[in-house]
Amino acid sequence: MPIPLVKGQKADLTKTNPSTKNIIVGMGWKTSDSSIEVDFSAFLLSASSKVTKDEDLIFYGNPHGPNHSISVIESNKQAYSGLADQAQLSINLQNVPPVYERISFALTIYEGEKRKQNFSLIDDSYLRIIDPSNGAELIRFSIGEAFSVETAIVVGELYRYKGEWKVNAIGSGYSGGLEALCGSFGIKVKSEVKTTLPPKPPEQPTITAASKPTQASPINLKKIELKKRGDAINLQKGSGPIGEILINLNWNQKKTKSFFGSQGIDLDLGCLYEMKDGSKGVIQALGNVFGSLDSFPYIALDGDDRTGSVVSGENLRINGKFISAIDRIVVFAFIYQGITNWSQADGVVTIKQSEGPEIEVRLNEHDNNKRMCAIAMIKNVNNQTFSIERLVDYHSDHQKLDQAYGWNLRWVAGRK
Repeated sequence: MPIPLVKGQKADLTKTNPSTKNIIVGMGWKTSDSSIEVDFSAFLLSASSKVTKDEDLIFYGNPHGPNHSISVIESNKQAYSGLADQAQLSINLQNVPPVYERISFALTIYEGEKRKQNFSLIDDSYLRIIDPSNGAELIRFSIGEAFSVETAIVVGELYRYKGEWKVNAIGSGYSGGLEALCGSFGIKVKSEVKTTLPPKPPEQPTITAASKPTQASPINLKKIELKKRGDAINLQKGSGPIGEILINLNWNQKKTKSFFGSQGIDLDLGCLYEMKDGSKGVIQALGNVFGSLDSFPYIALDGDDRTGSVVSGENLRINGKFISAIDRIVVFAFIYQGITNWSQADGVVTIKQSEGPEIEVRLNEHDNNKRMCAIAMIKNVNNQTFSIERLVDYHSDHQKLDQAYGWNLRWVAGRK
């Protein structure tokens, strides 16, 4: 029986299967819309979680990695454990050069932005690890259906740990397709046709070291804005349950030149939550604490836009069906890397509900000496709706923000 993983969970691969030297990474999905095209790719990453060169992106146009360590299986895919995968990669773990510490696996929807298609239209997506010597399925991660606007997903990764290989179930969504993923892993792309590639994807990014970074998209303005600290409004209750609340962070990444080259901002969205039973925690990409929409704490982060260049940005979701379990939430943003310059980020948070107007909080008050911004306080109102209060209050780190709002969590250094 394979080891089943859930989002954020890790599992040993070679430590528990010491004889395994070669593996097959298989991925599958279903859709009832034949016009949707899903592509599979892999990124070979160094210790900095970046590629070392453009050729570290393995996909249909660059199907083989260094030392024959990784290859796209094209015409001769095999079925294992009675299941035929939509896409497969063959990996020789011993041949992976030491410079690579991680191999990330992604799914993207071809022309998803242009065709207005996203992963809400995809069902039964999974990643599995197979031992081809005996056909055994070792590990499986069923991705689920927690995506609504994303056109790309970093599904999972292989990574080295103390000389062994492990598997990490990530399930992190992006908008912007393969181009946004490339940018997050250090590859600059431009959407042009490469005449030597197969004719299928006319807008598949052409990899080029000289290409220009994607320009930032304009921020969408909404109708109701909380303009001053302390301004508050209740979400509209509607005729039934309050439904899902979508909290979207968007910003413009304006790069500035310095002695060390162009620098931009990686602005991350997260929240502190407190439940009615007194339990507390944090949701954020740092540390891969993405939460869950359908189980405790009924709050989930489903995107990590490291480019700032896609229209849909990053999203937190709150499951309004479980409003009686949630007491309060502080929504925050922090600069994970890049220059500390809130004034150039032009950040905006939009809170969307199934019924009623959208609510906007713009980060137009700045403190460039601090990396954390508490954006809004969300409070339970009689188990019927939530109130939204503007904060826009800056802090030096997570612990200072925690202390300001009385969460009293224990903080340790993390990474994503």
